Amino acid sequence: MKILAIGLGKMGAPMARHLAAAGFDVLGVEPGAERRAALTDIGFPIVASLDEVDGADRIVVSSLPDDGALGRVADQLGARPQVGTTWIDTSTVSLDASRHAAAMCAARALPYLRAPISGNAPMAERAVLTVLVSGDRATHDRCLPLFACWGPKCIYLGDDEQARVAKLVVNLMVAGTSGMLAEALTLGQRGGIAWDDLWGVLEGSAVASPILLAKAPALRARDYAPTFTVAQMCKDLGLIRAVAEQLGVAVPIAAVVDEAMHDADRAGDSDRDYAVIIRQAERRAGTPIDSTPTLEHS
Repeated sequence: MKILAIGLGKMGAPMARHLAAAGFDVLGVEPGAERRAALTDIGFPIVASLDEVDGADRIVVSSLPDDGALGRVADQLGARPQVGTTWIDTSTVSLDASRHAAAMCAARALPYLRAPISGNAPMAERAVLTVLVSGDRATHDRCLPLFACWGPKCIYLGDDEQARVAKLVVNLMVAGTSGMLAEALTLGQRGGIAWDDLWGVLEGSAVASPILLAKAPALRARDYAPTFTVAQMCKDLGLIRAVAEQLGVAVPIAAVVDEAMHDADRAGDSDRDYAVIIRQAERRAGTPIDSTPTLEHS
């Protein structure tokens, strides 16, 4: 297979690199000049735009930041019918944006797979992502060798937008976990439990989920270097709330965490890890950060 990889950000670059390492013929498209300059040793050629791409014998794989970027790629592919034999989009986007892309692909008879990724940039580097896929089953089956380059799990979910919904379902659970963690840690500190002891309790209990255990080392050290930023989580929570409204599902937990994320954004933490809402909860409770108050009796 020949691959046209569009979007070489923190997720797209390692995913494309794994494809090249597996022997696929990869050509990258990255419009950002600074990003292109930083990827000179990526192992395959990179161009600035689709205008520099010739031939229709490549599978298009895109990793894009938002609805607008997906729409632009859809419009560009629609205007250039000679580019691409299949389109696999791995982005986290709205159902409306994905449907716009699907309509363009249908008009072109271009097979289209929605393949959003569950995992973060470090997981992409280690090729331990989970790929959630919907679209034509036969196309999915043909692309399994490609998905295997990104991680051990690929889950086929149906022939429409199910994969987009599944990604938002996962991120709703991730967001909800961060909200519960912020409240639980603040409650524990107000109850006189030392920060490090609190982490010992959580890691040794029934709530020690994979995501909690993965984030525990950094959060024990109060390290909020981003694996997924507040700004990114605000975007995803907006998508979650929008699809929930479309489907008639109440998501009050998402609304609460969304408010906390926007509070963190307004506090200047937009580029920090989304778990920084722990600090917001501590501030609201009047808990001095990096210390544990004495248990108060009322």
